[in-house]
Amino acid sequence: MEFEPELVGFLCKWCSSAGADLAGVSRRQYPSNLVPVTVNCSGRVDASFILKAFKDGADGVLVSGCHPGDCHYTSGNYKAWRRVAMVKRALEEFGVNPSRLRLEWVSATEGDKFASVVEEFTGEIRELGPGPFNHD
Repeated sequence: MEFEPELVGFLCKWCSSAGADLAGVSRRQYPSNLVPVTVNCSGRVDASFILKAFKDGADGVLVSGCHPGDCHYTSGNYKAWRRVAMVKRALEEFGVNPSRLRLEWVSATEGDKFASVVEEFTGEIRELGPGPFNHD
């Protein structure tokens, strides 16, 4: 049986979550491996949320928000950018491949992009195999 990754996606409600909705209503096919968690802003995704997702068995974590310059809260996506970079460095220090954490900018009108990101990320994590804290 082929390994199927479990992914958690923290999606900005203004852009990325709406992009995911657009992919759905447009009937765009993509893997169902991602469990979406809608947040008010990608800048509100704390490092502890990401680490807890991994601790609880996620094989990969996606953080997705508005494009730089388009954040509804002015600079939230820049905070997310810095925070994800910091968590990637920490993961690497602990021997975890930082590619298991991905940051993407997806607007409300980019349903196809959202679907492509999930498809690509699922494939990348499938190649990496089970996450470091997978409980199987």
